[in-house]
Amino acid sequence: MRRAPTTRHLCFVAAFGMYCLASNTTAYAQQVRADPNSVAIGGNVTSSTVIIGIPQEKVDELVREAKRSLEELTAQQRENIALLKEKLDLNVGQVRAALAILGENNIPPERLAPKLVEIAESFQALRATASAQPGDSRQIIALNADAQRALNAGELAKADALLADVEAEQRRSPDQLSVNAADTFGKRGDIALTRLRYAEAAKHFANAAAVLPPSNAYEDQRIRYLEKEARALYQQGDEFGDNEALRLVIERYKRLTELKPRERVPLQWAATQNHLGVALYRLAARERGTAKLEEAIAVFRDALKERTRERLPLEWASVQNNLGNALARLGAHERGTAKLEEAVAAYREALKEWTRERVPLQWAWAQNNLSNVLQTLGRRESGTTRLEEAVAISRDALKERNRERLPLDWAGAQHNLGTALWHLGERESGTASLEEAVAVYSEALKERTRERVPLYWARSLGNQGIVLMLLAERRGDTAMAETALSQINTAFEMMRDGGDAPYAARYEWWLPRARAIVAQLHER
Repeated sequence: MRRAPTTRHLCFVAAFGMYCLASNTTAYAQQVRADPNSVAIGGNVTSSTVIIGIPQEKVDELVREAKRSLEELTAQQRENIALLKEKLDLNVGQVRAALAILGENNIPPERLAPKLVEIAESFQALRATASAQPGDSRQIIALNADAQRALNAGELAKADALLADVEAEQRRSPDQLSVNAADTFGKRGDIALTRLRYAEAAKHFANAAAVLPPSNAYEDQRIRYLEKEARALYQQGDEFGDNEALRLVIERYKRLTELKPRERVPLQWAATQNHLGVALYRLAARERGTAKLEEAIAVFRDALKERTRERLPLEWASVQNNLGNALARLGAHERGTAKLEEAVAAYREALKEWTRERVPLQWAWAQNNLSNVLQTLGRRESGTTRLEEAVAISRDALKERNRERLPLDWAGAQHNLGTALWHLGERESGTASLEEAVAVYSEALKERTRERVPLYWARSLGNQGIVLMLLAERRGDTAMAETALSQINTAFEMMRDGGDAPYAARYEWWLPRARAIVAQLHER
């Protein structure tokens, strides 16, 4: 199954999905992790090599062996399943089912942890999903009971098939209550979510909303189904690169802002605005032009009118962070620096509440975002003040994004520090910053391996190659220049073949210059 690359330079926060985008998943992850942390922004779970007490490679091994019977597994593998059972609050059949789902969906190693937690959460929601409803016939009651037994055993396909039979029975019963039919659609949607079948889940939730009677008594329930549809569509769009799903999400959230108007439920309206802004941003990152980015910025500003610092300080900070990301991306498209300056201001606002003492990982992510936009500003301006600040901020972010707890996030922070040092070193006459950048990229490559995260590996390798080329040119070191050229070329090929156009363009631009430097050094 095709998965879109999980490429995120800036962390986004919405109130659903995964904090970047994650709230529920991360909150549950904090309960089951061996070393609980604050709520993550883009990764205390997503990049840990330890998944609730079990090394990532051992979970990967269990995923590969998911189709074997329990008796065929080694004693250590059975022990690890027992540990997952305890930590995830699932039974053995559900743990085996969760592992099989990870394998069926080709979840890459660095995404195993959040997806395992997501599936576990869905199983929790499914525990009472097949309960009898008023007006159910004996046949429907029996089918629901069979479906519940299948869910308890982790047999999701069987449970879904039984609920499909319930739907058929409900269609044959003219007097069957619409709310019961909606409940069955909702159950099937929850099962599809557990199986990571987001598009399928969205259809079930849409059907659930559609069959409810047009009555005020059921309006809140209908809205909940529409919200679940939108969340499922977002995950389909975000994780599978499905732009049409993101367009549908945008339509859904615009409709939900009408169903939950600011005048009646201001905080819910603001939360929906935030979701809408995130969806617009995600789609804008994949399309040409800036119209959707500009719309996202306007939407985030609207959300801040109700999600104020006084009312909801942490949520206010999350919207400020999101606003900063949208402004930073828009500023990258424009020649001036006005939008970039606004992005800096938004990040600094977020950091007023996202303090290191209160929410250390949010603080680290906002620091990282601030460093990135300062680097962009620094490259457009003369002098080194902005770049020096970017380096200092990147160093700060590493105080919380450490290798033991967050290996891939730590590597990403190292990469960002290396990039800040690279641009600072270009402006300086000496080589100290460039030399440190090379060393920092080497640190990043200890976790950003080719086997684990090939495109991120290529980025760090390619950037290090560029810095090595700059050093080689200043030192007159032909061997270093040849090594650098090889790294840049490898990175270009990886980015080109992997579909990462911006980085491919960067390395393609550098290749002729790198070849010229090598040729000049050989002539000396």
